[in-house]
Amino acid sequence: MTGTDLTFSFHVGALTDKGRVRAHNEDSLISLPELGIWAVADGMGGHAAGDVASGLIVDELASLGVPVSAQDQRARVLERLDRAHHHILSHAEQNGLATVGATIAVLLIHGAELTCIWAGDSRIYLWRDKALTPLTRDHSEVAQMVAAGAMTEAEARVAARRNVITRAIGIGPEPRPELVSGTVRPGDRLLICSDGLTEHLGDQDLALELSLAAPAADIAARLIGETLARGAHDNVSVIVVDCEAVLPPEDDEL
Repeated sequence: MTGTDLTFSFHVGALTDKGRVRAHNEDSLISLPELGIWAVADGMGGHAAGDVASGLIVDELASLGVPVSAQDQRARVLERLDRAHHHILSHAEQNGLATVGATIAVLLIHGAELTCIWAGDSRIYLWRDKALTPLTRDHSEVAQMVAAGAMTEAEARVAARRNVITRAIGIGPEPRPELVSGTVRPGDRLLICSDGLTEHLGDQDLALELSLAAPAADIAARLIGETLARGAHDNVSVIVVDCEAVLPPEDDEL
């Protein structure tokens, strides 16, 4: 059996918290291991706007149904993000709201094929072979400046405009999510999170937590707890997904 022929079962920890400062939680998350879909949406626009935006997105994703292939899975998600985008635009127009939207990070697994779809600065990370790899890149002003060599990563973490994003669902005439694909391996651990986590925990912190030999639910709780201990200036959401290969049943002996 090759790596691409494998199928997987998943152990998941999914948690969200309003943090220490915000009065309301504008994050929404969805975890559907049976469909191979997990997502974190981080709303913006204030209470009754940001939480509506993120909620509309996860409601659309909840209607995904059972895909027949990884390509079908991706197409269904992109279609639902498009629908959510236009629902959010309508909500903003009907309520006279200037800026309503949400960042989104979606992890998809079908068989052994992995896909990340995202817009904004919610992130997806892979922990594999004792190394942390970001699978997404932020759609933000500071990320563009870092990529252009005009700012260092350290400067970006404290920049005044570090929260200014350049893509989101519900902002602009059409959604512009980005997509990357890869392959899942047995033992992979994946993290999906809102920027409320990465505002306080850097890559070294994340690597330390994800390296622990503990269940996914415990890792998610530790990540939320550490963020709260560091002040949790924003809402914080995390989903940890551990991937375990499912062995095919052995043929009965004749």
